[in-house]
Amino acid sequence: MNILILGSGGREHSLAWAVMQNPKCDRLIVAPGNAGIAQIAECAALDIENGGAVVSFAEENAIDFVIVGPEAPLAAGVADRLREAGVLVFGPSAEAARLEASKSFTKEICDAAGAPTAAYARFTEADPAKAYIREQGAPIVVKADGLAAGKGVIVAMDEETALEAIDDMFGGAFGGAGAEVVIEEFMEGEEASLFVLCDGENILSVGTAQDHKRVGEGDTGLNTGGMGAYSPAPVLSAEIEARAMDEIVRPTMDEMKRRGAPFQGVLYAGLMIKDGQPRLVEYNVRFGDPECQVLMMRLGGQVMDLMHAAAEGRLAEARVNWADDHAITVVMAANGYPGTYEKGSVIRDLGALPEDSKNMVFHAGTKAEDGQILAVGGRVLNVTARGETLQDARDRAYAMVDGIDWPGGFFRRDIGWRAL
Repeated sequence: MNILILGSGGREHSLAWAVMQNPKCDRLIVAPGNAGIAQIAECAALDIENGGAVVSFAEENAIDFVIVGPEAPLAAGVADRLREAGVLVFGPSAEAARLEASKSFTKEICDAAGAPTAAYARFTEADPAKAYIREQGAPIVVKADGLAAGKGVIVAMDEETALEAIDDMFGGAFGGAGAEVVIEEFMEGEEASLFVLCDGENILSVGTAQDHKRVGEGDTGLNTGGMGAYSPAPVLSAEIEARAMDEIVRPTMDEMKRRGAPFQGVLYAGLMIKDGQPRLVEYNVRFGDPECQVLMMRLGGQVMDLMHAAAEGRLAEARVNWADDHAITVVMAANGYPGTYEKGSVIRDLGALPEDSKNMVFHAGTKAEDGQILAVGGRVLNVTARGETLQDARDRAYAMVDGIDWPGGFFRRDIGWRAL
């Protein structure tokens, strides 16, 4: 099969790495890719949010299967265009992608499906939103309704922070994503992520993970797109996972189908768990980043068969073969991230690190220039390892991190601390 993966981050590098291990993959193109992806697959310059351009590229290159990595092309309807052209695609329609693209839409679906989630209110103007915050008090959660690259959520532990978030969002800090705001009750508990493949009818869990959103050690500081992750998530026991599937995921999928927008792709359910009861924090309609990296490390080549089965409506016959192992990824980010950071610093010594089924450095924000690897993003490398225990995986990952010469970057030393 000729396969096209859309995206340029660490998630897409890990997807490419896993897909390449499957013997059914004859040719792999990643658009636009990055310096790490270019070492294992072809990269192509392509506007991945332009459905027409993606369809033309797929036809010109005899692509059999397209895997959409990030959320923006899904929200833009790229999967719809591919389906209309008869190209097999893994990823939901634009209507189904509203589960991530609109927080208020997700709340509406949860209400209709009876899925447990936080109490909420939605606002299109600042003054009523501020009045609601003063009435409710803190802690409270303020969310930009639309896509904000993982940064449009403010967990405010005091009223002043919440009120500032309202000013920022309606003031355009998150662009169009902040034109509408959802304010939620603060949920206590431990957060974890459940990843479920869906084919419009059937659902199949493909693993759990826990990520570290805060920039600083001990989960302090600003929210980021994620500074590291590990899988499996011990807090998401088999019993709690079954409850989440029965009480949250399945009713959501049934409601989407009832509305004429059956969901096909991967549904990422962010869950808050307290006293054995999962409640939905948010849905994403693609693999998490950096959670994808640890899932791919554990799943390997079989993930291509699973995604293919979801795209073809054959999930009822699919099975996941899990090794009894653990994986962890440590994000190396550019100094200053998630604020202003410099681009163009040189990363050295990557070539000396092991690359095998237990050790991988996935590139997120890199480019190759004059024989050197340069950092061009906020989150730049995902140093990922597998082991029989989480401690073993963690030791491997940090040994690799310590072998990388990059003064322009930083990382957290405590990834996995909740489980360890």
